Amino acid sequence: MVFIAMTLNKNGYCKETAIREKRDTLRKCRLLKVGRVSYDQGLALQIEARNLVSTGEWDGVLILLEHMPVITIGRGGGKDNLCISESELHAQGAYVVRTDRGGNITCHNPGQLVGYPILNLHKWKDDVHWYVRSLEEVLIRTLARYELHAGRKARYTGVWLEDEKIAAIGVSVKQWVTGHGFAFNINNNLELFHSIVPCGIQEFGVTSLQLAGIKDSVENVAAILVEEFASLFNCMLDRGTDA
Repeated sequence: MVFIAMTLNKNGYCKETAIREKRDTLRKCRLLKVGRVSYDQGLALQIEARNLVSTGEWDGVLILLEHMPVITIGRGGGKDNLCISESELHAQGAYVVRTDRGGNITCHNPGQLVGYPILNLHKWKDDVHWYVRSLEEVLIRTLARYELHAGRKARYTGVWLEDEKIAAIGVSVKQWVTGHGFAFNINNNLELFHSIVPCGIQEFGVTSLQLAGIKDSVENVAAILVEEFASLFNCMLDRGTDA
């Protein structure tokens, strides 16, 4: 239809039609910013969001939050990458949880922006590889807004500043509805990462936006990330009333 418009009108109709068609194809997504919650609360929010997406009420729900200290182990990892005992972790106010996401072991704690995009991939593309790379791209573009040149690393999922990972990604996909997502280090205390071999990768380290020389709040970073997410995933994020 856009091509037809080009042949019918040389006075701007083509441009207006393209804009209108792009607007018409915007996916309808809900943005939920919930602040600091436990990992169990985050899982409960994902279940609620999945119900909304599975029933077609929303094409997707983007949950943004921070977690209390917790170490999560995905399908690709085990406790062999846990460097201290669980009792020692408990003494530090942290605990270990096994999850159904992909990936290995990682940490969550305050100052880290965690994103759980719950999307019906039928509305975008039935391709998990494309989806993971798109999440990486959202994070790379967010970091570019701070004039930081982030990128990918062969064989390893996530986003890197040279040889240090600044954002981990681990997802699940069930009946083409996504779960879990990304963990983006902003100004969190990275000492907790010394308790594990992050993502099971021994040769590289972890970093944060703060260690990269950028001092900003999780809330401000989240606002930028929301813009980049909406642009890349071509969706309209309804902010509604945050929990």
